[in-house]
Amino acid sequence: MKSLICSVFVLTILSSGNLSAANPVLARIKDDPALPRVLLIGDSISMGYTFPTRELLAGKANVHRVPANAGHTGMGLSGVPKWLKSLGGKWDLIHFNWGLWDLCYRNPESKTQGHRDKVNGTLTHTVDQYTGNLEKLVKLLKETGAKLIFATTTPVPEGELGRKLGDDLRYNEAALKVMKRHKIEINDLNAVMAGKMEQFGVKPGDVHLKPDGYKLLAKQVARAIAAALERK
Repeated sequence: MKSLICSVFVLTILSSGNLSAANPVLARIKDDPALPRVLLIGDSISMGYTFPTRELLAGKANVHRVPANAGHTGMGLSGVPKWLKSLGGKWDLIHFNWGLWDLCYRNPESKTQGHRDKVNGTLTHTVDQYTGNLEKLVKLLKETGAKLIFATTTPVPEGELGRKLGDDLRYNEAALKVMKRHKIEINDLNAVMAGKMEQFGVKPGDVHLKPDGYKLLAKQVARAIAAALERK
């Protein structure tokens, strides 16, 4: 029951865009010193799978997340140093993603949530800007000494107001080239959710997911983290 209530509350917050301090997903957790420390970095999709991932890895890892919606890669560049400092300690593994915000078109005059507007809006980051920022972010994250796993961006569904169909694939393809150069492990969350947005999407044209969708992603995230920790 507790898990169900948390899932519904998180879904409501993610859908509304409310990232207030009251959001339990952003709350700090207390470490078990006997377990490895894992950090999740990402946008609202990662916020959605934080709780179920933590539950799946209970007794195996301390699963933290950055205390914010990590947004786009530009926000990551300014945020990562602050987030790492505020959370402190040594990281054994960092699971990270940026993309859905980078490929989004926004227009300050748009009345849609987040001012999304793929017709008259401005693209947040081109593919080249995105990969350039990823290169810098990888360098920052490597400095932690943690094992790194990059999660591909989940699908853009038909009818999304600020994102163009297929751009998730273009940006993922570019990101994978960066990760390959740096020999960073890939967790293909796009493949997990491909063809399933009608079933698991919170509503038509929305990149966010129902609780069962986040649980599906969490199974893959927890599986990838557990396997990587065993090999570390």
